[in-house]
Amino acid sequence: QVQLVESGGGLVQPGGSLRLSCAASGRIFNGNVMGWYRQAPGKERELVATITSGGRANYADSVKGRFTISRDNAKNTVSLQMNSLKLEDTAVYYCNYRFGQYDYWGQGTQVTVSS
Repeated sequence: QVQLVESGGGLVQPGGSLRLSCAASGRIFNGNVMGWYRQAPGKERELVATITSGGRANYADSVKGRFTISRDNAKNTVSLQMNSLKLEDTAVYYCNYRFGQYDYWGQGTQVTVSS
């Protein structure tokens, strides 16, 4: 079992920044992939960004150049720096841990971009 705890969501104006963090605990395996997904009201959950344990990152086109994912393998944490936020970034953001057949999710943190 892996537990994921997110933090850092909130309310921000368009153009602002937020940083999300996720701490993983439990049975952590090397070679995992961690990432962030989001779900807006009435929409399906979608990929935001993922990062391998080796540091290779993958981003959704909609966030490229604005969001940066990073991780600390020693602390089992993954972070998402979100800059130049837009109204359409409003969603619940979920941390994800994936290793082989194992797939775990955090409880989600709300990000609201509003003027």
